[in-house]
Amino acid sequence: MSLAEPDIVAPMAADADARPALQAEVDFVLPHGFVDPAGTIHREGRMRFATARDELAPLVDPRVARNRAYLVVLLLSRVVTRLGTVTAMSPEVIEGLYASDFGYLQRLYRRLNMDPTAAPPICPNCGTAIPAEVAGLGGALATPRA
Repeated sequence: MSLAEPDIVAPMAADADARPALQAEVDFVLPHGFVDPAGTIHREGRMRFATARDELAPLVDPRVARNRAYLVVLLLSRVVTRLGTVTAMSPEVIEGLYASDFGYLQRLYRRLNMDPTAAPPICPNCGTAIPAEVAGLGGALATPRA
């Protein structure tokens, strides 16, 4: 079985000369899955593009003021629209993810919301391009494909 990140490619518009339609959401499969209180494992989900409000609203949350790292939890709870049968996403659901699933969603968020026109970072010493994404500790880079 081959493992790879989900494709984030806009589908082609019906008119061949038209620009591709924007794909504002992407489906994903978590490496392990969220286990709800009943013991059900939820692996398949959907994430949408972030809006400016998604990125700004958590900044005034008192939990972020106490712990800046909590920003990611709030942000993911806003942009993950479905996780298995769970459609009411909350910070508590994101907090309940395994670390590898949390890291996976962070990487997916960056891929969806990165500026595609931004120049890749380069090493100031040698001028070599730096890879845009580096695997985190314990993170899973892959999602099984059917």
